[in-house]
Amino acid sequence: MRFTSEQRLDDGVLEREFTLGEIPGTLWTPGTTPAPLVLMAHNNGLPKADPRLVARARYTAARGYAVATIDAAGCGDRPRSAADELARADLRRAMRAGEPVDEIFESFIGPMVEKAVPEWQMTLDALLELPEMAGPVGYSGGWTALGIRLAVVEPRIAAAGFFAGGFVPRAQREEARQVTIPLLFLLQWDDEGNSRQRALDLFDAFGSKEKTLHANLGGHTGTPWFELEDGCRFLDRHLK
Repeated sequence: MRFTSEQRLDDGVLEREFTLGEIPGTLWTPGTTPAPLVLMAHNNGLPKADPRLVARARYTAARGYAVATIDAAGCGDRPRSAADELARADLRRAMRAGEPVDEIFESFIGPMVEKAVPEWQMTLDALLELPEMAGPVGYSGGWTALGIRLAVVEPRIAAAGFFAGGFVPRAQREEARQVTIPLLFLLQWDDEGNSRQRALDLFDAFGSKEKTLHANLGGHTGTPWFELEDGCRFLDRHLK
């Protein structure tokens, strides 16, 4: 892991860009370390610099956590395969025509998860070698399909916060039954792009004995700001 830049932000958080092989990432650490680590991923290929992700990361770091995100394969500025580009073009065409899109999502979200998991695990290996890290690891992000797979295959993740706002392939919906860590699941009740019933079915499928559903009125991007505070309280219970 090589750090390429750093800046101290107004809230005392240290923001550092890094590279790990071909993987670009950002690490935010609080003024006092060592700190528990939270992995934060955005959904559907959006970049690590997405303003909503950065705002969540900075808030969480200011609450005493080290927060890391990466641009996984096909995300942000990293190149996408020809198959991914074709699937996305098919998706745009189908959405304009009002046609079903589940199978198109399956064709590129599933492979994205398969490619992203080993890169996130490699990043986790490198991060946990830093002296700034201590204690268990959490996952928090809009990429629920990735979080499900990581929760199943990565025993170092002790708790997770998921957002029911992105497509979850069939494979991860089945894997949800194997997820047993504590969960906080956020649902926008009027999310225009995602099925409410499918989200509720996914919540029901999780195998965790401790799982909490927060549902708020509003569309996809209308999650209330206070959910950030509630999310940090959830992390406090399980990572500190």
